[in-house]
Amino acid sequence: METTTADPWHALADPTRRKVFARVARGRCSVTEIARDLPVSRPAVSQHLRVLLDAHLVDVHQQGRERLYQPRLSGLEGLRRELESYWSQTLSTFKSVAEQSYEPTTSSPEGTSR
Repeated sequence: METTTADPWHALADPTRRKVFARVARGRCSVTEIARDLPVSRPAVSQHLRVLLDAHLVDVHQQGRERLYQPRLSGLEGLRRELESYWSQTLSTFKSVAEQSYEPTTSSPEGTSR
């Protein structure tokens, strides 16, 4: 069976999944801890975490009988780079539009009346 990496943007498109991710981002936590903070069941939290794992946005570590989830910094780095490229392009486009539409004001010579 071939595994594929889910698109991190798609993974974070779901509002509940963003809440799950936000909880994980605050610190290592278990499915039970996440479910306690959200109005969803533990199985639903597990499904959301599976998508976040497939998108390389979280990591899981076994600690005794518990599985603890934490954010994967390298997954977030890719999202950050992509957002920065959008922001840089937007600023560049804004600068070009501003320069193209700029019309210097001409002041009338001093001492002349209209």
